[in-house]
Amino acid sequence: MTNPKLAFVFPGQGSQKVGMLKEIAGQFPVVLDTFAEASDELGYDLWDMVQNGEQQQLNLTERTQPILLTSSVALWRVWAEREGMRPAMMAGHSLGEFSALVCAESIRFSEAVSLVRARGQFMQTAVPVGEGSMAAVLGLDDAVIVDVCSKTGAEAVNFNSPGQVVIAGKVAAVDQAIELLKEAGAKRAMTLPVSAPFHTSLMQPAAEKLAEKMGQLRVAVPTIPVVHNVHAETESDPEKIKQLLVRQLYSPVKWTSCVQTMVAAGIEKTLECGPGKVLSGLSKRIDRSLIGYNIEEPVALEKALAEI
Repeated sequence: MTNPKLAFVFPGQGSQKVGMLKEIAGQFPVVLDTFAEASDELGYDLWDMVQNGEQQQLNLTERTQPILLTSSVALWRVWAEREGMRPAMMAGHSLGEFSALVCAESIRFSEAVSLVRARGQFMQTAVPVGEGSMAAVLGLDDAVIVDVCSKTGAEAVNFNSPGQVVIAGKVAAVDQAIELLKEAGAKRAMTLPVSAPFHTSLMQPAAEKLAEKMGQLRVAVPTIPVVHNVHAETESDPEKIKQLLVRQLYSPVKWTSCVQTMVAAGIEKTLECGPGKVLSGLSKRIDRSLIGYNIEEPVALEKALAEI
């Protein structure tokens, strides 16, 4: 049964941590089954890496992306197994958009695992390590940030919530933008520990490779509408979905607009389907009326099942 007021949101890079999903995997074998399925595609033991590897390993983009996709799909399968309500809409932050499309039966999980590993590789090699940078900017209007970036060569790439924007670009451009943004009144402007300037025009080479890789990808009409990062709208045309996934690599993530689109459609509750609570916090800052849930831990899962 579908709950017309419920949306599922899927996290992107930054939510991964060693030991995640351990407790819920102990109660639901489908979690380990999902990781085994991904491991078969990747050629290495993904679950062992998540539980026993080092955080540095998990933070490598080509590893992070399959880890988060698999975690989200595993939790979605747990929710389905417990006969949780189906959401009326979905959205994912950057990589999370792939997770949303898998759970909406638009892309096959096995194909998505290989695809996001390649996506991570393409993104990492598009700009040599050390040449690109990203920074979080807090406490300034979006328009001010965009204006400052236009003067430095940096780009505003993640509109996460009102007063929280991420910028990216070449190191010198980002450093210059940070100084100007502080002068403009930013509460904080600090570089982030990431290895490439994601969602900037510098990702064009990665997008071209991804487009080639996606040529043979089978995409179906989503069974649940997915709000896309590029334009904060839903899309049902499989070919256009492919194009949006490619464009997303070098376009800003319009997360604030995505959440506003869902609220305008009647969404009152969001459930974060993946590790962490980053998106739940952002949703609350975008619209205070939203009620957020997550299901990474068994206790949180039972609470969500009882209240949704």
